[in-house]
Amino acid sequence: MERQARSRVAARILEISFAAIALVYAAGTAPAVRAQLKGGGGVLPVAPGEQVFGKTCAQCHAGPHPANRAPDEQTLEKMTPEAIYASVTTGVMAPAAKSLTDQQKRDLAEYLGGRPLDLSDSGSAAKMPNRCTSNPELNMSGTDAAWNGWSTGLGNARYQPGTSAGLAAEHVGQLKLKWAFGLPNASTMYGQPTVVDGRIFMGSENGYVYSLNGASGCVYWSYHAKSGVRTSPVIGEVASARAGKFAAYFGDMRGNVYAVDAQTGNLIWTRKVTTHEYARISNGPALYDHRLYVPISATEEVFSADPHYPCCTFRGSVVALDADTGKVLWKAYTIPGAPKPVKKNSIGTQLYAPAGAAVWNTPTIDPQRHALYVGTGDAYTEPAAKTSDAVVAFDLVTGKMLWSYQTEENDAWMVGCVPETTENCPKDLGTDHDIGSSPILLRLKNGKRILLVTPKSGDVFALDPDKRGAFLWKTPLIKTIAPNNGEIAFGGAAVANAFYIPLEDGRFVALDPVNGKVLWDVRLQSLRELGEKTPNG
Repeated sequence: MERQARSRVAARILEISFAAIALVYAAGTAPAVRAQLKGGGGVLPVAPGEQVFGKTCAQCHAGPHPANRAPDEQTLEKMTPEAIYASVTTGVMAPAAKSLTDQQKRDLAEYLGGRPLDLSDSGSAAKMPNRCTSNPELNMSGTDAAWNGWSTGLGNARYQPGTSAGLAAEHVGQLKLKWAFGLPNASTMYGQPTVVDGRIFMGSENGYVYSLNGASGCVYWSYHAKSGVRTSPVIGEVASARAGKFAAYFGDMRGNVYAVDAQTGNLIWTRKVTTHEYARISNGPALYDHRLYVPISATEEVFSADPHYPCCTFRGSVVALDADTGKVLWKAYTIPGAPKPVKKNSIGTQLYAPAGAAVWNTPTIDPQRHALYVGTGDAYTEPAAKTSDAVVAFDLVTGKMLWSYQTEENDAWMVGCVPETTENCPKDLGTDHDIGSSPILLRLKNGKRILLVTPKSGDVFALDPDKRGAFLWKTPLIKTIAPNNGEIAFGGAAVANAFYIPLEDGRFVALDPVNGKVLWDVRLQSLRELGEKTPNG
């Protein structure tokens, strides 16, 4: 009975977790995101807006030397879709676009702008009927129940004590819908919401960031970013004459970082932190000591199998910003050596290496060691960099790489190479076993500190952060796993005596963080399998 009850509670909890993960994956296939993943050479379906650009605009705006000093495609992508649409309908480019239908102009604007077109500002809080009637001063003191950013603390343990959460396991089955907030012109919510002082902060695929009242769902404000916002905002004190006491920090899918007044939603500063065309910020930044640490990932591997694409030039990185001003303090790459020309394929396209090791997890902060830790993704080129599929430590102040530990060697892989490969693809295609989860910095009951690492492979690692990432233990949770089928996407939650991990094969596992021993392993059952009445009857 105890096992069945534990399975029942675990099933409910994981249903919520899987729903959140599904939203993140769904965001990767949203129209605005598909439009960004330029699929040439049959690797991906070509977006309607890309077709318009290729037939109508490319002759002047594409290539290394655009005609007549026209802005190149990368420059155009810095514009909002609304600005592009205005340019081709009533602006300077209207004569050149006179042969296009209105739908083609919209497709072009969304393709270049990187998100859905919103001409009516329908996503703006100012247009919503559920505006909050008051906006009391934000207070971050004594908010034990806060979930600020990706986790509840700098160590990314993602564990909320029951006393502060106000929710025990036996309460989960009693939860009922209290309110719902619809996202205008959006099919998904990109990232995990942040909760501070009873307020909810969240982004969306349409580029709007919202602040809501957690009790009623009324909306305080909205801010329209240049592209979709997949990151969990993080709230912190800010010293700026243009802001109140606190700022909300987040990034978008075009590599822009923002600080907006957490009270009003007014922009404080914005900063472009990457020049690579396909770089993205796909998880939340970490905030510590008035410094913002931003992880950089990319979509390059999606379409880089195209023989016409000069694969590959992206390297994962972390950027440190002054949280008060947005000034770049340092940028550190996960692959130290810059990509260099290595060969040409049969049609003469120059290929480069090394590349890859994207960072699509929130950095973990270790004040004791003056370090931050990130997990990296697979390599795009071979031989795979030693810092791919690895935990990498950087100095908080200088960005110097302190050490790295690789969980899987020779994982050179590109999603565009499945199911068919091209000359651009690695000859020995890897397993795609990125570390998508933030490393968890945990202090055990005996006072020892460890880093818990969960690659997509389903192998769980423990490292010693006080001995330069020395190996402690490894626990395989999957006996056999097919390549490219990850078992752990965004990790679990940890407390001093247990590490809780949801697996994509339907299991929920608890490990002893001291030695990696399995404490329990349950296969989750749906409510119908448990013979319970579901909310829909």
